[in-house]
Amino acid sequence: MSNGRKRRVSGCPIDYGLDIFGDRWTLLVIRDLLFARKRHFKELMKSPERIASNILTARLKKLEERGLIARCGDPDNRKQVIYTLTDKGRDLTPVLVEMARWGGRYDPNTPVPKSFVTRFARDNDQLIADVCAAMAGAAHKVKPRR
Repeated sequence: MSNGRKRRVSGCPIDYGLDIFGDRWTLLVIRDLLFARKRHFKELMKSPERIASNILTARLKKLEERGLIARCGDPDNRKQVIYTLTDKGRDLTPVLVEMARWGGRYDPNTPVPKSFVTRFARDNDQLIADVCAAMAGAAHKVKPRR
């Protein structure tokens, strides 16, 4: 394929997902946009995992090409762009919430608050709805860059 993507032969939905976000950095970028509400390149660079700038640039480009994020003009600074999750990207919220819950439950060194794990066990649908609602509100505050 000329667009740099590998040719998928199985038609498996898990293979499709892994083709898009099957590396550590892609999901961490999505995590930061979703939970930490980071919006600028410099903010994403400050994540504790210390992503290299060239890797971050490549992941942002890949996520934009695949329709998971949008680049928008920053109304406060015309020299900057804001990255936001699209509807397709926000649809990953339940997946990331579940991964955080699972990691919070089994990782003895996790900083995930036990209250999050407890709340998820008690009412995961409401927790996911709350995160989605917060993201939807943030998405309407920016305009796509032309």
